[in-house]
Amino acid sequence: MRHHSMPLALAASIALAASFGAHAQDQEDAQVRFSVPAWPGVTVKTALASTLLETLGYEPVQEELGSTITYQALRQGELDAFLAAWLPAQQGMYDASFEDGESKLEDLGNNVDGARLGFAVPTYVYEAGVKTAEDLDKEEFADKLDRTIYSIEVGSGMSDSLNSAVDEDTYGLGDWNLSETSTPGMLSAVDAAIDREEWIVFAAWTPHWMNIEFDVRYLDDPEDMWGPEGGRSDVRTLVRSEFAESHPNATRLLDQLVFTADDQSAMIRGFSYEEREPEAVAVDWLREHPEETKGFLEGVTTRDGEEAWPVVRDALEIPEA
Repeated sequence: MRHHSMPLALAASIALAASFGAHAQDQEDAQVRFSVPAWPGVTVKTALASTLLETLGYEPVQEELGSTITYQALRQGELDAFLAAWLPAQQGMYDASFEDGESKLEDLGNNVDGARLGFAVPTYVYEAGVKTAEDLDKEEFADKLDRTIYSIEVGSGMSDSLNSAVDEDTYGLGDWNLSETSTPGMLSAVDAAIDREEWIVFAAWTPHWMNIEFDVRYLDDPEDMWGPEGGRSDVRTLVRSEFAESHPNATRLLDQLVFTADDQSAMIRGFSYEEREPEAVAVDWLREHPEETKGFLEGVTTRDGEEAWPVVRDALEIPEA
């Protein structure tokens, strides 16, 4: 057989190119791109997911984007995962992403059990008789509440629901005012009112630290203004279909990340109220919940194929479940 030889310099160049290409491919396979809107719940939850993925050999990347841009970027293949698809608050954006029958997204299901939206009042207001949204416009209560509902940012799903309620005179709110500022602005107003034992009604949700720090009660919503089942919400995990196919191991982990609303509220309290770094809050939660952490990792491996739980347990110093 006749053999052909090539110049050593050329051979070295080809070997170097092949090595670089393989390395780039490894880097591409390792990367997991998350959208993280500036909401405390998804910030800590994504920090937790990223901590686990990084420990398993992945390279998580987090980009702070609003929900509208997030859905577009997912469909265009510019992101891989989103842990905060709130439904029904984002129903329009969600439906538009799945309506063509050939969606480029996969819905991995709800990742927070017990999430809800609704009107909330301090417990002393609830005990004085304001127990349902139908009570708000009763004259003896409406005047004490100054016919004002405190809410978060204009353009949010909650803001849209409230404006629709005013436009449609739901619960007699057609002549009420909306004080739409920001989440910190609204919560500051609630804190000040409770300190003075004044009456206030506001747009609330769980999970959030407000449910730990403030003594409040949610109002019944018989007309399902906030959605079916008393404002019950899903917080769904979305991933690109191509990502799910090419990253079944990472997708399995993301699929198995499910929290209670109380657990999520405690994480949010650590980050948003105590102002701790989200990664520190996430690691503390993992260490304090070894059984749940082990469940997240069931059937998951490192990128090198090792069983995930022992690796994560040792790396993050988590007690044995």
